[in-house]
Amino acid sequence: MGRKFFVGGNWKCNGTVEEVKKIVTTLSEAEVPSEDVVEVVISPPFVFLPLVKTLLRRDFSIAAQNCWVRKGGAFTGEVSAEMLVNLGIPWVILGHSERRLLLNESNDFVADKVAYALSQGLKVIACVGETLEQRESGATMAVVAAQTKAIAEQVTHWSNIVLAYEPVWAIGTGKVATPAQAQEVHFELRKWLQVNVGAEVGATTRIIYGGSVNGANCKELAAQPDVDGFLVGGASLKPEFIDIIKSSTVKTTA
Repeated sequence: MGRKFFVGGNWKCNGTVEEVKKIVTTLSEAEVPSEDVVEVVISPPFVFLPLVKTLLRRDFSIAAQNCWVRKGGAFTGEVSAEMLVNLGIPWVILGHSERRLLLNESNDFVADKVAYALSQGLKVIACVGETLEQRESGATMAVVAAQTKAIAEQVTHWSNIVLAYEPVWAIGTGKVATPAQAQEVHFELRKWLQVNVGAEVGATTRIIYGGSVNGANCKELAAQPDVDGFLVGGASLKPEFIDIIKSSTVKTTA
């Protein structure tokens, strides 16, 4: 299949200069699989992007946690895709459930963001996922398909998109989708891409899992055939993030 394992570390709204330096030092000293095996992308808050870019090991990449939906201008408090490109930041996370839920970012708004970021040369980690209520009502695939469909209607090339499935009920709650639950959604999402976008896009697009991933559960999740990596939240601020990166070797030994 040839889908390179992908591990993203979303630091969310956390950190001080001292803490950031400590985390980056821990990452720099760690022995992890080579870039041929795993692609690692770290996503600190905006204010720390230049610092982390300066200090981060060269085999790891860097992402912003969000960007504005169009060109910059009179949009107080926003950061444009052009600014990220100017800073040399190659990746951006868009559509995270915290922004969808807390800031009411709609499927169409997220899709517009994805399309604009791609048009400016950024690579995108695009997040989809259902709430607990939606899962319990049996609407998981309908919700995730609608979120993905909005993106598919705006985007023609998927080579610079990583799709992150993050069940909202598992983010920061300590609850985690079982490997079977994660695989089921990833399989259906891949099938949706194959049917609605194209066979090659379905086969090659990396679909990663996010939702209380940690050092204890990462290997079993990584072993699932349609789980191509992780978007890690809280654990990306801890030394166990190294163990999560190392779980990529499950794919090479399988």
